[in-house]
Amino acid sequence: MSNKLGPSELDPLRRAADWQRWEYAFWLLPLAAYFIFPKSLSLLSQIAITALFALSLDLILGYAGIVSLGQAAFFGLGAYAAGLMAAHGMGDPTLGLLVAALIAGCGGFVSSFLVLRGTDLTRLMVTLGVAMMLYEAANKLTELTGGVDGLQGIEVKPLLGYFNFDLYGKTAYWYSVVVLFALFFLARRIVHSPFGLSLQGIRQNVGRMPAIGAPVHGRLVAVYTLSAAYAGVAGALLTQTTQFVSLDVLAFSRSAELLLMLVLGGAGCLYGALIGTAVFMTAHHFLSNMNPQYWQFWLGALLVLIVLFARDGVIGLLLRLRGWLRRSA
Repeated sequence: MSNKLGPSELDPLRRAADWQRWEYAFWLLPLAAYFIFPKSLSLLSQIAITALFALSLDLILGYAGIVSLGQAAFFGLGAYAAGLMAAHGMGDPTLGLLVAALIAGCGGFVSSFLVLRGTDLTRLMVTLGVAMMLYEAANKLTELTGGVDGLQGIEVKPLLGYFNFDLYGKTAYWYSVVVLFALFFLARRIVHSPFGLSLQGIRQNVGRMPAIGAPVHGRLVAVYTLSAAYAGVAGALLTQTTQFVSLDVLAFSRSAELLLMLVLGGAGCLYGALIGTAVFMTAHHFLSNMNPQYWQFWLGALLVLIVLFARDGVIGLLLRLRGWLRRSA
């Protein structure tokens, strides 16, 4: 049985793929933030990079239902790939991104055959195990990675040959935002395509998808590979904007926080990954400055309150609020 969609079936997908007015307003926020917070461009760059990292997890968890606690493995592969290139005289930013995406994507493709064999709990353990092995390998290969001291001697060339990475972080900020928007645009097209629709079908009922001719394993391998490439690009962005790589890029805490950000914003909605990252990192920044000793307690309390009153994340809360306003009107 063919799984191709005809013109009548594609019309709802095309309508769903149309940009809404609020989306245009949303992407004007980075422009406004540049002028409103000119002294916080470093933090804003970190938010953009981490949002891209969260987007990579949303592709597999929110749309395909693949749980993972080892997304930092691909983030670290991309970070070290870009760092090693820059440390050996190949510091072109765009080339570094492409190589990082390729290496992380290959890592995701190879590991997918092991990860996708099990159920949710098995996948959690396998992804965590892969990340832990890479962490220990980076720790032992000190001549290559620098070990606990980090990778030194990273020199990133000017972006497009003209824009240097300045101390104020202007080039790094716009570079991160543009890459985030480009990959978000691509992910948006993917999730609103027949391929993306089949991923949602697999997440909701994997047993019925083969009946309509959907190659379940092939789709899962494809989206897992794409997710790994996205994470690799995010890792390369971090390396290029900070010009430093440490073992922290492969740490378990990075994967755990990423999962928390996605749940906070709302899984299964690309904007949920972006909003969850912004809320978490902004709260982290201000609470740690206000109360350096007990900031984790207040951050935990904030997260509990959000989960209690917004079980579907911030996006779910906003959608319910919009529905309530429409009914009231």
